[in-house]
Amino acid sequence: MTGSGEDWLNDDLDVAGSDTGLWVSGVDYIAGWREARETADRLNRALLGAGFELSDVRAVASTREDGRGVVRLAGWVGAVHRLAALLETSAERGGGSA
Repeated sequence: MTGSGEDWLNDDLDVAGSDTGLWVSGVDYIAGWREARETADRLNRALLGAGFELSDVRAVASTREDGRGVVRLAGWVGAVHRLAALLETSAERGGGSA
């Protein structure tokens, strides 16, 4: 965690990702981000449905340098451990197919 409190939960548009901060002329970052945002929203609804608080773990939309959408999972260690246990249990029961 950096800064004050829950800055890592900020869901602002992060075009070109945090790795380089560069914008490449002619790359459609917005389209990639929109797709990632829709997917992140879907995952966040699933997390809420599974009993998680989005202040503990959430999906965040971003883009790569080439404009492709990226969804990152950000969360506190305890919440991510709980999510991993839930996914492991689901996979053991045969629910691991997408």
